[in-house]
Order: sequence, then structure tokens, then C-alpha cells
Amino acid sequence: MNSSTSHLSERYGPVAQSLHWLTAAGLVGAFAIGLIMVEMAFSPQQLRMYSWHKWLGVSLWALVLVRLAWRWWRSPPPLPATTAPWQRHAAALTHWGLYALLILIPVSGWLMSSAKGFSTVLYGVFPLPDALARDEALGDRLADLHWVLNKTLLALIALHVAAALKHHFIDRDGLLWRMVPGRRTIGARNP
Repeated sequence: MNSSTSHLSERYGPVAQSLHWLTAAGLVGAFAIGLIMVEMAFSPQQLRMYSWHKWLGVSLWALVLVRLAWRWWRSPPPLPATTAPWQRHAAALTHWGLYALLILIPVSGWLMSSAKGFSTVLYGVFPLPDALARDEALGDRLADLHWVLNKTLLALIALHVAAALKHHFIDRDGLLWRMVPGRRTIGARNP
């Protein structure tokens, strides 16, 4: 096996890369809509934004299930041999924490909507069954949980991005390039 081939085996494939970046784009959209909609006065536009936020949440939930299935079928490439054991554990905990939150947050939103008496109609066509009976107090507690889970997700995303940038700019181990589409090889000396 030549060095070019060994570099290729260390990269995420195009499906994993696409799923990663679709998830990232969806999260940017969901966070942006979520932050805007809660500051708006009650209006038809606010209700539309709540619907879009729910649609993105359900879509991201489904996308994460596809990502997990793909990860099970196609194991991620190993970390560089130079990665310290504590960094391996931190990376694993962070990744699994991200997956857990990406599953729990949409579920908490669905439960919250149900408890507050607002049905979720996916893409304005497919009604999801209400998961809970209407209970305003429970809905408020679920709203708090949804907010805390989202803040936790933002903290893990910041940690994930910081680690990727540390590997790129400080360690210069090529780790960041494994998830960037279009690069043929990775490594510390690649531009």
C-alpha cells in the first residue's frame, strides 16, 4: 500500500462527510430560527417559524438516525497513532454526547409541543401524534429542559470545533481534512 492509499483510508467517505455537513447546516438553521422565533411577537410569521423549527428538528432527528446507521455499517477512520489516550476518550465522549443530544433535543421539543397543546405537522402535511396530553406546567418544564439541552449541545459543538482547530493549527496532524470534501489526501504537510 502506498502512502497516498494509506492517507485515503484515513478519511471519512463522501456519505459520512455529506451527513456531517448536512447536520451542521441544519443545526445552524434550527438554532437561528429558534432564537428568532422566541423573540417575535405572536403573529402568523412566528407560527410559521415555529413550524419550520419543528420541521428542521424532526429532519435532523431522522438524519442523525441515518448517521448512526452509517457509522455502524462503516466504522469511522481511526485517530492518528499520535493521539493521546485522554484525547481519544474525550473525542469519543464528545461524539457520543453530540449524537445523544441530537436525538434527545427533537424528542424534548415534540414532548413540549404536545404538552403545550401544539401539534407537530411535518412539512405541513404529515401530522405526528401528540406524545403527551395537554399539561401547561409540564410543557413549561419541558421547555426549560429543551433550552438546557440546546445550551449543552452548543457547548459540545464549541468543544468539537475547538478540538478540530487545535488539531489543524497546533498539532498539524491533518485530522481536520478527514471531514473536508474534495481533498484527496490528508496529512500534516498538506496545504
